[in-house]
Amino acid sequence: MTAHATDYTWFEKRYPVLGEAYCLTLVEGITADELLRRFDAVPGREAVGLDAVVSAWETFDDGEDEEAEALLAEHEDADDRLLVGVTELGGWAVAVEPFGYLGSLHELLPGLGDGTRVVSHFRNFAAVDHFNWWEQGACRLTFEPLFPTQRHGSDAEAPGIPELLAACGFRLDEEDEDPRLHTEAAFALAERLTDVRLDAERLEAATFRIGYAPRP
Repeated sequence: MTAHATDYTWFEKRYPVLGEAYCLTLVEGITADELLRRFDAVPGREAVGLDAVVSAWETFDDGEDEEAEALLAEHEDADDRLLVGVTELGGWAVAVEPFGYLGSLHELLPGLGDGTRVVSHFRNFAAVDHFNWWEQGACRLTFEPLFPTQRHGSDAEAPGIPELLAACGFRLDEEDEDPRLHTEAAFALAERLTDVRLDAERLEAATFRIGYAPRP
């Protein structure tokens, strides 16, 4: 894969809600239902296309999702759950969280990627961001895309990592304070690590299972 940040400039324009805040989590070799189970999410209806997931989140966030209300009626934490849309692409389960962050939490990542690989990236409306690559429950690489020179994990300083990040579009010159396309570079790095290429056509053709996951 030769993905670069410039390959993902369409994402924020196509999905402005997600452009404000999102979390994207990819877990290798498991089903969408299994990923929802690992989120401890109550499964809900299906939604075809990422636009439909965003619409479902808007309804849920506004407190107008009667189906979700019924599904969560017996759960004491019904008012403290986040919507997750999960599908399967290229041998990976893919979770999208509009205005969510669960897939970025280090206390959840070992469980989400239990026995396999997990890659996630997240950004919120305040420009706080994280990228994670975990394997077999261990962190191989984690960093903030805004600050790609400040890396942690077993592979943080491994040979080839700086070159890989630069090839994705991250700006590694510490004197360069212009973080152009750092979010798009996170998408490119995720593609290079998973071989899962995202585009609007593929995302709108995908069938997502909606789930309602508890905050930890």
